[in-house]
Amino acid sequence: MNLLRKLLFPFAILYGFITSLRNYLYDKGILKSYSFDIPVIAVGNLSIGGTGKTPQIEYLIRLLSPNYKVATLSRGYKRKSEGFILADAASTTEILGDEPFQYFKKFGDIQVAVDADRKNGIEQLLNQESRPEIILLDDAFQHRKVKAGFYILLTAYEDLFCDDFMLPTGNLRESRNGAKRANSIIVTKCPPYISELEQEDISIKLRRFLLRGNDNKVEIFFSSIDYDDKVYNDTESLAVSDLKLMPKMLLAGIAKPKPFFDYLQTDKDEVMTFSDHHHFSESDILNIKSRAIDKIIVTTEKDFVRLNAKILRKQLFYIPIKSKFLSNQESFDTIIFNYVGTSTRNR
Repeated sequence: MNLLRKLLFPFAILYGFITSLRNYLYDKGILKSYSFDIPVIAVGNLSIGGTGKTPQIEYLIRLLSPNYKVATLSRGYKRKSEGFILADAASTTEILGDEPFQYFKKFGDIQVAVDADRKNGIEQLLNQESRPEIILLDDAFQHRKVKAGFYILLTAYEDLFCDDFMLPTGNLRESRNGAKRANSIIVTKCPPYISELEQEDISIKLRRFLLRGNDNKVEIFFSSIDYDDKVYNDTESLAVSDLKLMPKMLLAGIAKPKPFFDYLQTDKDEVMTFSDHHHFSESDILNIKSRAIDKIIVTTEKDFVRLNAKILRKQLFYIPIKSKFLSNQESFDTIIFNYVGTSTRNR
């Protein structure tokens, strides 16, 4: 922690008290939570940004959509619209936000909706003529107004919630005790190979914050980011091995871009970094184009959906990523299918 964040420690104590009081009021039923008659899976974290929610939502879409009608519901962070919106052919990143638009473009057989009020969003989805059978709530671990049937808590390997502290001194949105609401925990962005002993050590640290008597029922999984061996645009693809030999610009506007750069960067590459969910202005685009003359531009999938209409399509590429379990993937899949299949909300 830097000095300024340490000086803000009293505000972290105050923020922690406020969020803990809010959770207490929901836990005691003083503030009302709403349940629904279909499976609702919430994916989220205790800290701000960068834990890999998007690839985990996409993993669940791939897992469930062959057998069920799936809908995703997100807040639509930094979108320029309001209220409930169901994605259609006229949708853009400005209307939906980055991640929802990415889901919509990538998965043609699901419904994608945004609404800051998740309760209203679910109600609107259930009123659609084609009613979903499962709803995936994106970044909704703290949205206590809706009581999901299954909570997946993500925590990044290099930024475990058990080692963190409340905002603004640390990066936690709520107390570490919020982990007690989790049905499964995934340690994300792990190195491809970590020992079983290290996994066990991390699991022991995380279990200290789970509900006593229930901690053995909460399975802890470990995943890494799996980068594709090709980059893509709307018309063509290039092998990463060939790409590394070419003059290029690498561009990222995500919370933690280091793995993206580490995977693709060579000494001769031009590099540009922007803030997470950055809205690219005309001056940004002009600057990018001037620095990328005679180079291809490679960006993240999230940034590609915002830049695709602003930069020559033959020049702009993105690299897809997936969430890859280091072990016990079948166990995770079984837990999800068991919840969906046996939940009283799906009878």
